[in-house]
Amino acid sequence: MRVGVIGGGFVGTALVQLLTDPARHAALVDGATAPLELVGVAVRDKKRPHPGIDDALLTTDVDALIANDLDVLVEVAGGVEPCRTYLESALKLGVSVVTANKALMAESGTQLAQLANENGADLFYEAAVGGAIPILRALRSSLAGERINRVMGIVNGTTNYILTKMTSEGSDYESALAEAQSLGYAEADPSADVEGFDAAAKVQILSTLAFGTRLSGEEIDREGITGIRALDVEFARRSGYVIKLLGVAERVGDSGVSRRAHPAMVPIRHPLASVNGAMNAVFIEGVKSGPLMWLGQGAGGEPTATAVLGDVLDAARNRVSGRHDIPFSGDTSLHYVPGGALSSVFYLSVDVLDRPGVLAEVAGVFGRHDVSIRSMEQEGFGDEARLSFLTHHAISADVFATVEELAGSDSVESVGACIRVIDGSFE
Repeated sequence: MRVGVIGGGFVGTALVQLLTDPARHAALVDGATAPLELVGVAVRDKKRPHPGIDDALLTTDVDALIANDLDVLVEVAGGVEPCRTYLESALKLGVSVVTANKALMAESGTQLAQLANENGADLFYEAAVGGAIPILRALRSSLAGERINRVMGIVNGTTNYILTKMTSEGSDYESALAEAQSLGYAEADPSADVEGFDAAAKVQILSTLAFGTRLSGEEIDREGITGIRALDVEFARRSGYVIKLLGVAERVGDSGVSRRAHPAMVPIRHPLASVNGAMNAVFIEGVKSGPLMWLGQGAGGEPTATAVLGDVLDAARNRVSGRHDIPFSGDTSLHYVPGGALSSVFYLSVDVLDRPGVLAEVAGVFGRHDVSIRSMEQEGFGDEARLSFLTHHAISADVFATVEELAGSDSVESVGACIRVIDGSFE
């Protein structure tokens, strides 16, 4: 089985080392049911050192690599273009494709899957969600006959590391982010992670396999963690919660599906609450199977490369047997339910002027939008005070309208975090 790789970064290098490790040769042959031959690694610049990759394998001509009688093409370069064009070219030639590209799959996964099926090829993308966690394989095969009600997970290691530091050490957001950047967990421009774009793309992929939604760039309800302060984390701790950035895809009624990425207060008794550092975890609720959770390294060259290699072996095994997997099937009866239509308990933090009548004024804003206050805590006196609220279950759009009116009030200095609360056992 002839294998080509696009990308010579951390994941690509780790994959090459796995593919060429003599100690693993017999196991790879068993897994693929044929020997694997690495025929080339496409990189942007051959002059740049690529330790761990034989110089004879390096090429900058991706088109020539694709046309080199490949059986499997692996893409671990990232970015939507030109990767989409490369993968389309390979699939049109009947070459099976393995990718770790979550952004590309979220935007064009349905199109690529159809192209793969039309040309008798495979499209595998296990490493696009959760790094080494085999969650897509579980949804695609082990749970294929189960009716999944909800998939909920910590699918971004950068934000989980930042929130863990804020929880365990009382760090503020800026210092926790700086530490994550110094350790290589966060990019110099961390917006894809901290604004929730990365998690939203992964939610789209999980939703496709769990429910049959399309992968064609639909907008996902998304909120990041940049507005979370140390005082919010401390309030959560005192109240029996921890704050996590969650990716959620769930059924709503008979045919509705909600997909979103946002911070949430998770009860400390929930399995996701103890997932710390840069780890990832995915929690699934099925009708017959009940609650299930997968936990593991969600990023890094070697963990991600192991997931990629698993897909390579599956693709090679299919080629040997003369078959290919049927792509995910879509459910056209499903409709999108916006996050604003859903009900949740919310936590709100409001900085107000400490003067007579302010509390009544703020409470009146809640009342006008039909948001019932479950509890309130006040901190600070003098010129400013901070009010922290927990609501009863309320429609999200009503809570957002409450926040908007509060932000325009003369008595409110600023509105801080507005965070959903996962209330109850395994909810």
